[in-house]
Amino acid sequence: MELYSANISVLKRTILCLVVLSLAVLICPDQDYYSLLGVSKASSNREIRQAFKKLALKLHPDKNQNDPEAHDKFLKINRAYEVLKDEDLRKKYDKYGEKGLEDQQQGGQYESWSYYRYDFGIYDDDPEIVTLDRGEFDAAVNSGEVWFLNFYSPRCSHCHDLAPTWREFAKEMDGLIRIGAVNCGDDRMLCRSQGINSYPSLYVFKAGMSPVKYFGDRTKGHLVNFAMKYVSSTVTELWAGNFRSSVEKSFASGVGWLITFCADTGDCLSSQTRLKLSAMLDGLVSVGWMDCSTQADLCDNLEITTSSTAYFPPGATLSNKDNGVLFLNSLDVKEIYSEVMKHLPDLELLSPDSLKDSLAYHRWLVFFTYGNDDQSYLPDYKKLNLLLRNDHVQVGRFDCQANPSTCKSLYIHKPCVAAFKGKGVNDYEIHHGKINLYDLVAFTKESVNSHVITLGPQNFPGNDREPWLVDFFAPWCPPCRALLPELRKASKRVFGHVRFGTLDCTIHEGLCNMHNIRAYPTTVVFNQSNTHEYEGHHSADQILEFIEDLRNPTVITLTPANFNELVKGRNREEIWMVDYYAPWCGPCQALMPEWKRMARHLSGLINVGSVDCQKYSSLCSQQYVQAYPEIRLYPANRDNPGYYNSYNGWQRDSHALKNWGLSYLPKVAIDLTPESFNDKVLNGNEHWVLDFYAPWCGPCRSFAPEFEHVARLLKGKVKAGKVDCQAHGQTCQSAGIRAYPTVKFYPYLGSKKKSIDGELIERNDAKDIVKIITSRIGNIKNQQRPSKKDEL
Repeated sequence: MELYSANISVLKRTILCLVVLSLAVLICPDQDYYSLLGVSKASSNREIRQAFKKLALKLHPDKNQNDPEAHDKFLKINRAYEVLKDEDLRKKYDKYGEKGLEDQQQGGQYESWSYYRYDFGIYDDDPEIVTLDRGEFDAAVNSGEVWFLNFYSPRCSHCHDLAPTWREFAKEMDGLIRIGAVNCGDDRMLCRSQGINSYPSLYVFKAGMSPVKYFGDRTKGHLVNFAMKYVSSTVTELWAGNFRSSVEKSFASGVGWLITFCADTGDCLSSQTRLKLSAMLDGLVSVGWMDCSTQADLCDNLEITTSSTAYFPPGATLSNKDNGVLFLNSLDVKEIYSEVMKHLPDLELLSPDSLKDSLAYHRWLVFFTYGNDDQSYLPDYKKLNLLLRNDHVQVGRFDCQANPSTCKSLYIHKPCVAAFKGKGVNDYEIHHGKINLYDLVAFTKESVNSHVITLGPQNFPGNDREPWLVDFFAPWCPPCRALLPELRKASKRVFGHVRFGTLDCTIHEGLCNMHNIRAYPTTVVFNQSNTHEYEGHHSADQILEFIEDLRNPTVITLTPANFNELVKGRNREEIWMVDYYAPWCGPCQALMPEWKRMARHLSGLINVGSVDCQKYSSLCSQQYVQAYPEIRLYPANRDNPGYYNSYNGWQRDSHALKNWGLSYLPKVAIDLTPESFNDKVLNGNEHWVLDFYAPWCGPCRSFAPEFEHVARLLKGKVKAGKVDCQAHGQTCQSAGIRAYPTVKFYPYLGSKKKSIDGELIERNDAKDIVKIITSRIGNIKNQQRPSKKDEL
């Protein structure tokens, strides 16, 4: 009996544990995508790719064939990688979680284990090779540095054959030029935009020069010889006849000399090493060498007794090697370069007064540091003055430790770099990208020529009469950093109409909370008391379309307050097209710019509106909206004002939607017969535009709504007609019609008879056709206008 009771007790505990475990599984949500990959939200694409590769090699079903859950486990990390590597999907996930990805394909496929082992991110682990993605490419190749890029495909055997050589080549050229790679498997659009159609394709990029393709042998030696053509490298042989004049000329311009003395004893730098040093120090230090066996007296005067290398700073006394001359014992290129760079003049140290005065009228790139020993900035920073000279940007340093109040007023609390645009101390932008030379140069050039400024409580827009676009962001957020260059591009194109600013929510948390900012980046347009959040893609063009639509809105925001009056209470002649959407819905976001573009085309013909079903859920429930986006057309002349037609087409671009809407308008174009063609068109006294078509022709059916649009836009000025070439073949043959649809213009020229051939218009866009015809009518009027004659 006791044994039975004990067994019952154990069984109860077991069942209880199983129930608790089951509940835990049900209650505990899946790990978020960042946790699945073991990365932080601040991780770059490269870091995410490296983390996924490690997990892929460990968890791949090929390597875990005895685990029945291996497939599902791998699908989870594969899905996480697919989302986080994509800028737009990552933004949606950060803002809405997995709910924002419900419309996206769930990544049910993956590659074999060997793909992740050998083909995935070929150059991710090579520090000398920079793998550029779509967001980094333009900044890199326009930075002023020379780039030699390898466009490759992970499935290309020749690309794999080249990889070991490319790595050795990168090590050889390290410090001379930038060696990079672009994975065309991941960045197909980038490669296509660069005209890449075979792999590997090797190109040299240099600012101000068209890309140059390499066609030679893919050996390290040939690659080095080719790359060195684009490297500025001059080594001067010094002797008694040119030594003093050459050195003093450089000194006069503030440039020192690095000289290798080659004597009978000791080690002399090789010619190749001297060439490399000349390239690495180009513009900063002159590089030369002297043969002490032929210039013995000169070497004796300089107290050179054995082979050596010395750096002579500007103003050094050449006859006294103790006066500031730096003798270098190393033969290694990088070590010599590093020592010389340390001895070059530091950046100009600005005081609070000089900072204020300098920034009032001049462009500056300023390193904000904490203490004189703070070396948090990059080793090559002394090259910046040279690289930014053509943009009239000076480079300096400001010590926040010595002047905390100035930095506090700029909301600077840690080492950073900021570009000032020459309009005062408050017109600046902080750099949030990588601290490397090419990224800083690209940022500075973009920033000083754009109109984006850093905001804080002191200059945050209130009820300004001028509209502001404000980007709420966090510096650690990669999609935020990717958006910033696009904002700079957009700001230049609407300068004077909209002001641009960025607000760092990690510093100004209160302001961000006040505006209910819950995810980064969140971009909002403030127009006095009205606010409008941008939900589109991170591109300058779409941001500009968003702004244009706010300035000249064509889509009416429908709410419970105005829906019945505007849509259900519309006039009998009115037509409405309405988009019911949710902000988190991917297809809704993709549709929005197309919807606005369509509305601009239909302006004056069809009313276009949209309903935010997240904000106005009750209205959408009343209209029985069950999925997003839901596109409806409320036609004219209906006794039932609630009647609508739903759009079920596959394509949701502006052209397809516009044609669908136009098909519900009353027909304006006149169907012509051979008799009416002769009487009204050829012999009438009006301008005509004709659409020659065949009923069986697919493109003709697609063009029909577009032609109706033409007819409406030209109504009152030009008659519009259609000729069925299947029914009236002889007429079309006489008019020289050889393809369908064909558009021809028949202008009225007064007493001059119209030609049956008409004037061919080789366009299929309504606005283009109207523009051509309007221009032609203007020319006809000018020709018919009588010229003024001198009465005398």
